[in-house]
Amino acid sequence: MKLSLAFALCSLVSAKVYFKDTFDDLTSWVRSDVEKFDGEWKLSAGDWYGDAAKDQGVMTSQDAKFYALTAGFDETFDNTDKDLVIQFSVKHAQKIDCGGGYVKVFSAGFDGKALDAESKETYSIMFGPDICGYSTKKVHVIFEYKGKQFLIKKDIKCEDDQLTHVYTLVLKPDQTYIVKIDGEEKASGSLVEDWDFLPAKEIKDPDQSKPEDWVDEEMMDDPEDAKPEGWDDIPAQIVDPEAEKPEDWDDDMDGEYEAPMIDNPDYKGEWKPKRIKNPDYKGPWVHPMIPNPEYELDETIYNYKDLGAIAFDLWQVKSGTIFDNVIVTDSEEEAEAFMKETYGAMKDAEKEMFEEAEKARKEKEEEERKAAEKAAEEAAEEEDDEDDEEDDEEEVAGHDEL
Repeated sequence: MKLSLAFALCSLVSAKVYFKDTFDDLTSWVRSDVEKFDGEWKLSAGDWYGDAAKDQGVMTSQDAKFYALTAGFDETFDNTDKDLVIQFSVKHAQKIDCGGGYVKVFSAGFDGKALDAESKETYSIMFGPDICGYSTKKVHVIFEYKGKQFLIKKDIKCEDDQLTHVYTLVLKPDQTYIVKIDGEEKASGSLVEDWDFLPAKEIKDPDQSKPEDWVDEEMMDDPEDAKPEGWDDIPAQIVDPEAEKPEDWDDDMDGEYEAPMIDNPDYKGEWKPKRIKNPDYKGPWVHPMIPNPEYELDETIYNYKDLGAIAFDLWQVKSGTIFDNVIVTDSEEEAEAFMKETYGAMKDAEKEMFEEAEKARKEKEEEERKAAEKAAEEAAEEEDDEDDEEDDEEEVAGHDEL
């Protein structure tokens, strides 16, 4: 037990944090000067939280806007033979309908003030949730490799409620990865297997093709089966034998009477021979595979030698997302400890406050609904009373005329 504790403490001591922010202010961050990215950020803990001061994050505040905010690392991160851990929290307090909640990591020297439609796509890593309607609720994990960006082939579902959630990406030197939400593993595996960084190990042999005499039809027409005599003489429709010429039918005016047609109960459709197993069937032909001459295992896919900036580059239809507690480190344990210190200390109180707010909201909505119904009923009664008065006045006027 003491040895394990000592090892854990040693790991934390040797851990290095390249960027960390709890958003006490925005001094570490720069906004894009490009006009398109004019969405306003503001510091807020939102309407439900564990502690208003400790849970303050940076929030999108205007609907239907593009947002951009960038911060530089304390020093360039070269993850050669090291873990790379990116972690941050997201709270879609507005019950987001369409918008991103991810971060992008760029090379050192990236100019956040000049972030535009072109430069924002030069990221090395993109990670985090993306929601749009009912069909898109996923966690993006995108890596740049040799000048191209590759999306994970797995579908990782993100959280879509209105509470805070922590997203963690761990990239390891053995070319494996882990994606966590709130500290719980949601996906893991191999970079080589779960992304298409490399060409296929095997390809179809270009010198091989299916033999012309290959039989891949499992069933065949029975050559001994013959069409019965008179099969094609049976019409699909016949004259309705029960139809009678209407009594008021006038041949001169209506033309010659023709009885309606009905489906022939004796009609059997187009004749087809019975199907039997094909004695020459060889099964589906499988194209022989050969090693791909262009395939070469790269054991440095995981490696980024000059990471130096992290950014929010988002489009949101409905604003109100709050980001907080961003950390980039070479230690999974360091990130986990930071999550427990922040998210772990506030999540229960935040949930309780949210549930109270939801209860109050529903009670208010119910009161407003009942008030609207009552007002509608009173208006209807008043209208009925006015109609009755008008009827009485008309009746009195009628008597006076008599």
